Amino acid sequence: MCTVTFLPSPSGFILTHNRDEAPSRSPEVISRVQEGGDTLLFPRDTKAGGAWVAASKSGRTACLLNGAFVKHHHSPPYRRSRGLVLLDFFHWPQPDVFFEQYDLGGIEPFTFLYFNTNKVVELRWDGTQRYVRELAPDVPHFWCSATLYPPEMQQKRKQVFLDWLQQTTHRPPSAIYRLHQTGSVGDPENDFIMNRGGRVCTVSITQITLTSKKFSMRYVDLLGGNRDTRSVSMSKR
Repeated sequence: MCTVTFLPSPSGFILTHNRDEAPSRSPEVISRVQEGGDTLLFPRDTKAGGAWVAASKSGRTACLLNGAFVKHHHSPPYRRSRGLVLLDFFHWPQPDVFFEQYDLGGIEPFTFLYFNTNKVVELRWDGTQRYVRELAPDVPHFWCSATLYPPEMQQKRKQVFLDWLQQTTHRPPSAIYRLHQTGSVGDPENDFIMNRGGRVCTVSITQITLTSKKFSMRYVDLLGGNRDTRSVSMSKR
């Protein structure tokens, strides 16, 4: 599932996430919970109770895509939902310790992305080995799920994003949001808003805008038409 873009800004970043999933798994609103003095916002999965993207008052933002590098063989039962792994992350005081020590045994392959104002970390778990790397936090990035998009299609979709970057100098949240609505490779099954016979489709768009003072989360349920936007003042650091 999922198409993700990251755009740095002078005081933070814009993270936009299209969720490709079975139509029955689309929540209506953003959940807000307190985690040990921190405030966490995320759209909660209606089936497993986890999340695919979340942001906290302390400045942490994370999201998750299904699959690591290539499409894997789905072999349930798995020990824990990947969406719950994402929420588990916010219980760990140190992100780097989570990346090194969290028990990934029995968890289906995924790509985990962590962001703050000066760091971007990518953790890929292929079912047997974890791969952790830091990416430049001052340049744009693009990802899409390995389970839905083979490598050649991933590159085609990324090129749509790269072309947009070349053609667009003013990049407010609304501009990249429009790209997530309209980005196309000329194939409805692989466009940024995709549909594969109603079995899997883009069910929602979530956008997080972080600045030094606050973060805002905008959630749009594309199937039910529900919309929710919430903002939280950032913790002083």
